[in-house]
Amino acid sequence: MSHQTDPDADDDMLPEYDFSRGVRGKHHQAYKAGTNVVFLDADVAKAFADSVSVNDALRLLVRLAKEKVPAEGRPKRMQRARPARATKPRR
Repeated sequence: MSHQTDPDADDDMLPEYDFSRGVRGKHHQAYKAGTNVVFLDADVAKAFADSVSVNDALRLLVRLAKEKVPAEGRPKRMQRARPARATKPRR
């Protein structure tokens, strides 16, 4: 049984979408296994040879983010300037 669709139906598919080189189910197994599939922007992907190097870089970043920074080396937190309140004239 084939599924017939109305080619004139108003949907979100624009004519410039090109799925001619798409691969059905390409990430299905990884998704099913609970793996996070992440797509890198082209400029970021150029910096890494493979997924192992991406994971290594991210692990390093996580480790550095978790390290404690000594109090004297930590920048002081700036207080947010609060705008002066408009006061009502006293009667």
